[in-house]
Amino acid sequence: MSPSKNDGFSAQEKAAMRERAKELKAQAKAAQQREVGEADVQAKIAEMNDTDRRLAEHVHRVVSTHAPELWPRTWYGMPAYAKNGKVLCFFQSGQKFESRYCTVGFSDTAQLDDGALWPTSFALVDWNDAVEARIVALIRQAIQ
Repeated sequence: MSPSKNDGFSAQEKAAMRERAKELKAQAKAAQQREVGEADVQAKIAEMNDTDRRLAEHVHRVVSTHAPELWPRTWYGMPAYAKNGKVLCFFQSGQKFESRYCTVGFSDTAQLDDGALWPTSFALVDWNDAVEARIVALIRQAIQ
């Protein structure tokens, strides 16, 4: 029996299956990269002294909860969070840079624009409800 035109999949169906296979492969690779980024960030946080670690853990929790679309990664050896491959915000340990405070900062990718002058970096010395609310608001604004 010879094959007919109706046997198997059409060229369009085959092309669609190839595209879907590419999508699945890309999704698996992305998930693996996110897991690697998360592990790297957790490792950097674990290296910090108690005070900086506590603050970094709070920042990480807030970013992960309120901006899950941001991907954890390290940037200059510090926890950072990226959107579309570009760092949007970061945590900087005071201990690492021999500073009297930690820093939560935002890159130029963040949408914090407010007229002709706006802050992109914030000193962080303690954590409370007001600090958390301010960081949540900044992150939400930054990812718009």
